[in-house]
Amino acid sequence: MRIDEQDADAVASRLVPIAIEAGRLLRALERAALDRSLKADGTPTTEADLAAEELIIRRLNEAWSGVPVVAEETANAEGASDLFFLVDPLDGTGDFIHGTGEYSVNIALVRNGRPVASVVSAPAMGKIWKAGETVRSGLIADGADIPWQDVRTRPAPERDLIALVSRRHGDSATEACLSTLSIGTRRTASSALKFCLIASGEADVYVRCGPTMEWDTAAGDHILCRAGGCVVDANGSALTYGHDDRGYRNGPFAALGDATLASRLALPQATV
Repeated sequence: MRIDEQDADAVASRLVPIAIEAGRLLRALERAALDRSLKADGTPTTEADLAAEELIIRRLNEAWSGVPVVAEETANAEGASDLFFLVDPLDGTGDFIHGTGEYSVNIALVRNGRPVASVVSAPAMGKIWKAGETVRSGLIADGADIPWQDVRTRPAPERDLIALVSRRHGDSATEACLSTLSIGTRRTASSALKFCLIASGEADVYVRCGPTMEWDTAAGDHILCRAGGCVVDANGSALTYGHDDRGYRNGPFAALGDATLASRLALPQATV
């Protein structure tokens, strides 16, 4: 059966073992003496990024031959189409290098500009989220079935919102946006885990005005939206994916557990 004929939940479930296998590879390499380098945009990469990406692309091609895969380390090798995969094999390379454990494997299937099935796995934390039409989370245990649980965002409280902020990517524009909300707690978190924490009702908002790439956000975006939240740009519109004309770069966005918060934010316009 062709992938465009498959149920989105079934696709998400087939992505789970691929993400888990890549995560186990990353765990095996986590304490190894890996060669590190900087990419053209100044972000770090390691042998682990490359090894995990090669594995994921191979498994996706085995499962769904002919569907393009746009992945972080080899983004120029494939072009987006109406139906394609976006892959970040190691989201949070800095955290991987520094041993915080807050890194993830992100895989999303995108159809007509929006993700329709996705998985985010946090190997060092033993957690995983998947979404097709429905969204669930679970704990990864070797040799055991994952006990899946339904995931849902929480309504925003009147005050004392919980904001997730990046450990390494703060900026004045983001702080200006957050200042329009009644933030009670700022909690640091890395990678696509921020989307998943909001989806699970553990936080309310994540604003990012600095540069991100489509493979950073697509899987988490889908998980959060299916859990009842939203991810919006400066115009209040959903993010779209497959923009190879701008190098797959996102503009400013806000990830929200409660869509009513969107009207209180003033994101800067994109410059991409």
